[in-house]
Amino acid sequence: MLAKRTIPLVIAALIGFLLIATYFIPKTEQWGASAMEMFIILAAAAMVLGAGNLIMLNLAKISNRRPGWAYGAITLLAFFITLLIGVFKVGALPTATSPDNPWTAPLVSQEGVPFWWIYSYVYKPLTATMFAMLAFYIASAAFRAFRAKNIEASLLLGTAFIVLLGQIYAGEWLTGFLPDLTSYVASFPEASQSFVQAIGIQVQNGTPVAAMAWEGTTFAQMTAEQQAMATEVNNHLTGWWYQLVNGLRLENLTQTILDVPQKAGNRAIMIGIALGIVSTSLKVLLGIDRSYLGSED
Repeated sequence: MLAKRTIPLVIAALIGFLLIATYFIPKTEQWGASAMEMFIILAAAAMVLGAGNLIMLNLAKISNRRPGWAYGAITLLAFFITLLIGVFKVGALPTATSPDNPWTAPLVSQEGVPFWWIYSYVYKPLTATMFAMLAFYIASAAFRAFRAKNIEASLLLGTAFIVLLGQIYAGEWLTGFLPDLTSYVASFPEASQSFVQAIGIQVQNGTPVAAMAWEGTTFAQMTAEQQAMATEVNNHLTGWWYQLVNGLRLENLTQTILDVPQKAGNRAIMIGIALGIVSTSLKVLLGIDRSYLGSED
């Protein structure tokens, strides 16, 4: 019981509190770095155990002819082929830093070698396929969730519809009649449009009038006509009417939703997650939660 319970609890508590201390006590940073190196070694050992578990489970499925045993055979075949190619660096090419030792070459970045071929033409397409299938599940879940059953669901549905439209060309086309910088620049003579465009971009970036520049010329060095035009552009683009109407364009409205309510809600969720992590970590460090040690048997 001492070796199975007490010692692992003590080790987990000591390492956990040590890693916390590295953020507050500079002298413990080196100890924390050493602990992380031990973690890397343990992670490598865990990968070996995981590979062994994968082999055992799939061999048992194949030998017992369970449903889907053929997929288990394909999994083991792909696993061993990839493992052998990766471990023995099959087809590795010499590099500029190690021309006589291709074993040190990073296989994924060497175009044409067997491991790169597996990564590019097997792993990547499979990953893309999984995410493509996931999109249909997300659409199905969204269809079931976004039903206007009450006021809250209606607000969620309307907001989601605006955000979705704002991400595609159809949304930009629907509100394309509302004023923006491009249409405002087009209202000036052609000779002044490049100047107005440059000033307008600076206004949108929040640059004060006195700090504006154009083609290396500061506001103070501009002609009186250019200064008057720059002031006019600034007053128009920062005016409440332009801000209101331009903000109703779907792409701008979408960005406002993402920057204000969505970011506020996301921060609240992240704070809740952080508090949950802290409470769970303290339970593990203090030995209250011992689920990672397995059952009592």
